[in-house]
Amino acid sequence: MIEAGNTQYAQSNGLKIAYESFGNPDNPAIILVAGLYNQLVRWPLELCQHLVDRGYRVIRFDNRDIGLSDKFAGVRAPSYFRLLLKSYFGIPVAAPYSLEDMAADTVGLLDALEIPAAHLVGMSMGGMISQIVAGRYPDRVLSLTSIMSTSGERGKGQASLKVSLKMLQPASKDKTPLDIAVEIWQMLAGPAYPMTDDEIRKQVIAEHQRSSNPAGYMRQIGAIRTSPSRVALLKSIKVPTLIIHGNQDVLVPVSGGIDTAKHIGHANLVRFEGMGHTLPQALLDRFAELIVKNCKDAVKGDDTAQSVNLGTN
Repeated sequence: MIEAGNTQYAQSNGLKIAYESFGNPDNPAIILVAGLYNQLVRWPLELCQHLVDRGYRVIRFDNRDIGLSDKFAGVRAPSYFRLLLKSYFGIPVAAPYSLEDMAADTVGLLDALEIPAAHLVGMSMGGMISQIVAGRYPDRVLSLTSIMSTSGERGKGQASLKVSLKMLQPASKDKTPLDIAVEIWQMLAGPAYPMTDDEIRKQVIAEHQRSSNPAGYMRQIGAIRTSPSRVALLKSIKVPTLIIHGNQDVLVPVSGGIDTAKHIGHANLVRFEGMGHTLPQALLDRFAELIVKNCKDAVKGDDTAQSVNLGTN
């Protein structure tokens, strides 16, 4: 059985990137690209085990500005108000770094680990990053899996203002940051896959003890919000592509996954009823099956498009 905590470091794109590697190094590599302000531990160890058991080397890593990777301490992020002005009125906003930079980090990690090409699996912001890598560095990507993500097209996969503001709720005398984190997780979890408050608190505390860098949250939001539409880039992607999305995702609504599939003509879109913006434990084995099938399609050259809407059974 694989175990967490074997953190290693690599120099990538001028940064120190923390990563964990599981499975036989000689096996085909699956790179797990995490979402907004998600440390590598957000990729469940159980999912990594399922993929290793199916014959893959699995690598999960901390993006820049999160976890044990290099931080951008002291670098000011644009305010959320200015980002809203950009979204609705097109007012120019400068961010400390871009999703393109984070895509280059991912490729730099492949370089550091001497991996010529890998299967990319990204969730949420990680899906956006993975899409860019697949489009900009096609020779480095064997297959693409984009989970609960979006195309960057305006109005697609966009959270409501209420949900967005909840994600930015400050602590108060009545609510600690931990209390707010529990509320956010409960909001994001789909109705078919709820989590208990104790489960959430345990995970949030463990992440905080590993690393805490709240300022990085807004810098990563800045990277997302200032990123242009990826529609043209998506149309250039040729590798087998799997898109997974929950029908009850309130942070990145399912329209984001549908629009992504629309622009990658050969993509397989699989929607799960009752799933929100989390990776439910009950679905991890199914996710692994779908990811591995997509990986194997890269070998077979299978580009048959499908769209599947799965229930909770």
